[in-house]
Amino acid sequence: MMYTYEEYLTKEKALSVEQMEQIHRQIIEEVGTDADALEIYDELMGVVTRYAEIRAKWPLMGREEKRDKDSLRTSCHDSVITHFNMLARYLKTQGKTAAWRDTLGYEEENRYNRKAIGDFACYLVFLNSINAR
Repeated sequence: MMYTYEEYLTKEKALSVEQMEQIHRQIIEEVGTDADALEIYDELMGVVTRYAEIRAKWPLMGREEKRDKDSLRTSCHDSVITHFNMLARYLKTQGKTAAWRDTLGYEEENRYNRKAIGDFACYLVFLNSINAR
């Protein structure tokens, strides 16, 4: 199956590229040159990269392979959320608002927020990938 960006935008809680750019800009501004925040961000990038790899392969997998990898995907996604939360918590201790974390939403409020967080994780990997030329 071939997907389009327009198709993605019809999904519940889909984030536009512009929204993801704004969230990322807020993160970059708040992290700044803070060494501890940069370390947390680097850890975050590690887990989002692992998650994006699994997610990118998901449509290509057969039913049995998906069943075998589902707990790994869920665990990796949980780790992504945990790392976003860690970064936001740290930034708040440094007097930052971390309003971007509220923008991403919390799965306790709406289960589709979990999907939006995963989407944003893939956006971060996209940025790293195209800048690694």
